[in-house]
Order: sequence, then structure tokens, then C-alpha cells
Amino acid sequence: MKTEETRRAASGKTTVAKVPVTAPDTLAEGEFNRFYCRGVCLRAISEGKTHVRVYRAKHVDNPRPESQAKIGALAEAEKLLSDLRANPGVEPALGIPPGPNSGLSIQLP
Repeated sequence: MKTEETRRAASGKTTVAKVPVTAPDTLAEGEFNRFYCRGVCLRAISEGKTHVRVYRAKHVDNPRPESQAKIGALAEAEKLLSDLRANPGVEPALGIPPGPNSGLSIQLP
């Protein structure tokens, strides 16, 4: 992975910033969770379940309020699976999982 990245400010000016040393772990955890969520959705669908439930899968010292609000929410398994497949490498449109280090995942209800 790169140790530095170029960032463009709103003003149009570019700067060089150091990439955090935790970036490889953050990337790996996030991608694992996305694939795990796809697997949970597939299992739910194969078992005739229509929904999956959001839960906190990893401890977070300072949870984001928007992440906390999603805990316990139900999501349609087929829609979430389609969303995860259609949006590789970016935050899914449905916001589940909500992004790196959120600590949220899904489970069967």
C-alpha cells in the first residue's frame, strides 16, 4: 500500500498526506465484512427469510450516532445483497455496512 496520498481540498489545492499505518487492516476488515454480509444475505434468502438484522460486531470506543441508530434495524436481504454486489469498494447505497471502522455487521434475525 502507498505510504502517502494526494488529496484535493475544496479550494482545488492539492496536498500530500501520510496514509495511516492501520490502513491495510482497516481495508481487510471492511472487505471481509462486506463479503460476510453477502454470505449472511444469501443464507437468509436460501432459508426463506426476507430480512437480516444490523448489530454491533466489533467494539468501538466512540461509536458514531448514525451507526448506533442502525443497531437492531432490519434490512431486506435481497435488496442488501444486490446493493453490496452493485457497489464494490464503496459504501453501499443502503449504508449497511456503514463504512470502515463502524463495527456494524448483519446477522440472521
